[in-house]
Amino acid sequence: HVGKMTLAINLAQALNCAAAEPPCGDCASCQKIASFRHPDIQIIGLISDSKSDGTRPRAEISIDQIREMQHSGNLPPFEGRNKVFIIDGAELLSNEAANCLLKTLEEPVSGVVFILLTRNDRLLPATVVSRCQRLELLPLSAKVIEEVLQRQNSMIPKKAQLLARLCHGSIGWMFLASADGKVLSLRDERLDRILDIINTDLEERFSYAGQLAKQFNQNRGQVQEILDLWQDYWHDLLLVKAGRSDAVANIDRTDTIVDMAGEYRLAQVRAMISSIQEAGEQLRQNVNPLLVLEVLMLDIPVGVNRTLAA
Repeated sequence: HVGKMTLAINLAQALNCAAAEPPCGDCASCQKIASFRHPDIQIIGLISDSKSDGTRPRAEISIDQIREMQHSGNLPPFEGRNKVFIIDGAELLSNEAANCLLKTLEEPVSGVVFILLTRNDRLLPATVVSRCQRLELLPLSAKVIEEVLQRQNSMIPKKAQLLARLCHGSIGWMFLASADGKVLSLRDERLDRILDIINTDLEERFSYAGQLAKQFNQNRGQVQEILDLWQDYWHDLLLVKAGRSDAVANIDRTDTIVDMAGEYRLAQVRAMISSIQEAGEQLRQNVNPLLVLEVLMLDIPVGVNRTLAA
């Protein structure tokens, strides 16, 4: 939610806009591209593949999708000057798909532009990355986002501060959360469940891991969001342990975080953060989700004043 797709769409508009200063955003071409109706602009990803046959999203972007894109790229534009293919979630390319794409990147067709969007380019083959022009989108500061919320949305300062910290510089998530109250409600439900799991026994933790593993097979993105929430919370504990309680993201839970931080040693908190990061990385590499999540449950540290029931 840092603006990758927005930038890609703007670039596609600029490549096909006829205005003196493209993209104008008002011409027929720009309007079609903005509404995803332009025949020369295609988005390739898990969701686009699921829409094609009515099945649920796949785990990887397939070689068939890339071959179909290559075939389309060899045809002349229907109505624009340039064809633009946006690969959303390029880190999800299968090995076969990435190798197939590599041949196209090595011998590009004139008038065809490929834009690869990814959260982590380290998950892409180095050969693919080396043939791209890399552009990193940096997150905005919490102060800037807070000012935007108060200026454009007339939001009360307390809520603006909370959203500005929770979004971690992702302006897209901030706009989504500010417009849809269900986003924060869902976050509260997930966070309450996380706290329950931290304070419960192994049987309940393993049951929770099984639920997440099942959910992962249906919607990977949701499970990654939950892991991100886990990481945020333990990072807040780390900040409190370091004497920076003023910098926590979950500011509406500051009192609970401060109390909880006293139950753990700094080494325990750091180790848990590393475990969450490792679990997320393993899930992206298609390791067995149940095994990964059960190991994560085992890695939850026991507080100094607690005992964990087997």
